[in-house]
Amino acid sequence: MDSTQLISTEIVPPTVQLEHSNKFDAVQEGQKKQTAKDFESVFIYKLLEEMKNTIGDWGLEKDEASRQVQGIFWLYLARDIADNGGFGLWKDVYQLMTDSDKKSAVAELLEESK
Repeated sequence: MDSTQLISTEIVPPTVQLEHSNKFDAVQEGQKKQTAKDFESVFIYKLLEEMKNTIGDWGLEKDEASRQVQGIFWLYLARDIADNGGFGLWKDVYQLMTDSDKKSAVAELLEESK
């Protein structure tokens, strides 16, 4: 192999400063965790809603406004449960999100090398 084959003729992208890259990664990780917790919150809300339906009428749902207030109560209860640990489902969802990102990054590298 001679030295002319070692010279790159492609445009080299500018380097990204590591401090900005790490901040961006930290923000993305935080967003992924929050998305996973939000997913668990919706799941818990649906679970609580179905549990509430099995109880029957409490006599508190007299009009539409009271039903809305009760719905908001269940929504915030589910969010609080999820934010304080929940069932641990968010950890599995978060793991799946990070694993899929790693797999897609590897797939992109393999596509670029072809």
